[in-house]
Formats: sequence, C-alpha cells, structure tokens
Amino acid sequence: MRKEENRMLLGAIGVLTLAALYTIFFVVPPAEGLGEYVRIAFFHIPVAWVSVIAFFYAAYRGGRYLRTRDLAHDAASARSAVLGLVFTLLATGSGAIFSKLTWGAYWNWDPRQTTIFVLLLIYGAYATLRMTMRDERARASASAVYALFSFISVPFLVFILPRMFFSLHPSPVINGAGRLDMDTVMLGTLLLSLLDATLVYVWLMKRRLT
Repeated sequence: MRKEENRMLLGAIGVLTLAALYTIFFVVPPAEGLGEYVRIAFFHIPVAWVSVIAFFYAAYRGGRYLRTRDLAHDAASARSAVLGLVFTLLATGSGAIFSKLTWGAYWNWDPRQTTIFVLLLIYGAYATLRMTMRDERARASASAVYALFSFISVPFLVFILPRMFFSLHPSPVINGAGRLDMDTVMLGTLLLSLLDATLVYVWLMKRRLT
C-alpha cells in the first residue's frame, strides 16, 4: 500500500471510529427490551458482517488461484480467511458478553451460538490445514478448494439455520417480514459502524498484501 493511500485510509478509519463511538454512547437511546445493552450490537453486528465478507473474498481469491495458479491469489485468500476467523472470534466474544448480561451465562447453545461455533470449527480447520501442509503449491490448491466449499456453508450457518429454530437472540435487523427493525438513529449508527469495520478489514488486507 502506498504511504499516501495508507494515511488517507487510516484517517478515514479514525474519523469513522470516533464518530461511531460518539453516536453509540451519546446519541443512541436505550432500546426497548434491551436497554443499554443494545450498544453491544453496534460492535457485534459489524464484526459478524465483516467475517462474512472475508470468507466470501477468501473463496473468490481461492477460485482465482485455481484458474490462474498465481500464488498472489493464494496469499490473498489465506489472509482473508484468517481475518474472517479473527472477526468471527470477535463476534463470538461480543455475543457471549451480551449473553451473560441478558441470559445469565456466556454460553447457552442457542441456535446462533451453535452455528457460529460450527463456523469457527470449519475455518479453524482451514488454518490448521495451512499450517500442516509444507508444499507450497499443494497447500495453495487444497486451501483454495477448502475455501470454496467452506463458503457454501456460511449463508446457511449465518442466515438460514438460526432462523429455523427458537432463539433467545434478539430479532435480526431485518425481521421476518423483510422490514428494517430499527429506528432512524440506530440504523444510521449501525451503517456507520458497518462502514468503519469494513474499512478496517480493507486496511488489514492491503497492509499485508502490498
């Protein structure tokens, strides 16, 4: 990454982070049924969102590697998958804190907790695969195939299966009727947080690969 681009991106992230923190703690009102704990959602949802983006990009660059055999695609795919795993851990941790505050225990094997645990296992196995294979080309090919097939599970584990069972988890932002279930202030704050988290992911990717 060129130094000027790096400074601009970091500057944008800094401004967005400060703006997001201010709105989360000083503008967003307590939510009905959740009270002050709703503020955790403005961290939890963005990191979960970024994890899906990261896993998608890992699969995309893995597919590019299989077509071109260019190791630059393998490096990008691996980096994105590992970042996706990190962001998933952050989503799991923030969800566990919310669970403790609202349900009395860090872990309840709620459907969403169960599916995110499975997701951690899938991509934890990916990271293990990368570490155990020594041959560069064989590792790149195996990782690319694994990333492609693993991403097939992501929509089911994140969006579909948790909705099929009773859950203690609060209603998602988009409810069952397809409508946004947030007021204007909360929605604006969430969008700000989503943009901020996405730019952090972009910066982390560029910092390592350029």
